[in-house]
Amino acid sequence: MTAIIETIGRLTIGWFLSLRELLLFAVRIILALFDRRTLNSAARTVFISQIYFTSVQILPLFLFVAVVFGTLVNGILFQMVENLNLTEYLGRLLMGFVVMEVSPFVTVLLIALRSSSAINAEIAVMKVNGELYTLEVFNIDRIHYLFIPRILSGMLSMVLLSGLFALVVLLMGLLVSASLFGTGADTYLEALRHSASLTDMIVFVIKCATFGFFITLIPIHRGLNASEDLTGIPVAVLNGMVSVFVAIIVIEVLSSFTRFI
Repeated sequence: MTAIIETIGRLTIGWFLSLRELLLFAVRIILALFDRRTLNSAARTVFISQIYFTSVQILPLFLFVAVVFGTLVNGILFQMVENLNLTEYLGRLLMGFVVMEVSPFVTVLLIALRSSSAINAEIAVMKVNGELYTLEVFNIDRIHYLFIPRILSGMLSMVLLSGLFALVVLLMGLLVSASLFGTGADTYLEALRHSASLTDMIVFVIKCATFGFFITLIPIHRGLNASEDLTGIPVAVLNGMVSVFVAIIVIEVLSSFTRFI
């Protein structure tokens, strides 16, 4: 029994120390975001390439998922609204559930599966190959050259792609609404307009940007902490992805909690 308690204690202390280290690293990154050196030409070049990798290359798959998912979600939602005679709440359901909850959540999962794992492996490989040490030797700031462009790209990509996902889902909702209820585009758009608010849009942007910040910050941090052996790379990626999905769940729960209090 004592051994079990000691093991739980060690794991708990290790978890808190790891969380503390991550939060301190997050503070360093946030402070660096306001540093003028972040806007140098080398960082801008890395940022553009990261935007292309994160937002542009994923578009065909992303749009396919948005169309399929939007059709399924709207079909289920509209059928439920029709059966329960809740047509007057359609706009609120679309804005409150589909736009505010579903769109960011599905988007962050797609980006995390593709980009977060790639960033984690990239940083871990750079550490194993000594590239990070080489940057230090040449007095190149890793935060401004490597980390900030990737984090800014993740934040911007999350906001833009979540907005695109929401737009595609709402367009699919218009098609489903027209086929099931015979609702015209004017009526549908008017229902959405009355259900939307500036506060919801601000919360949407903040939530997406927070998702983007942590799904790039955590892989970078885990990659930096990888061992210098080749076998440490898959371990770092595995640990990083687990931490990313835990962060996604925590952010989703906290954002839902703050919206309904």
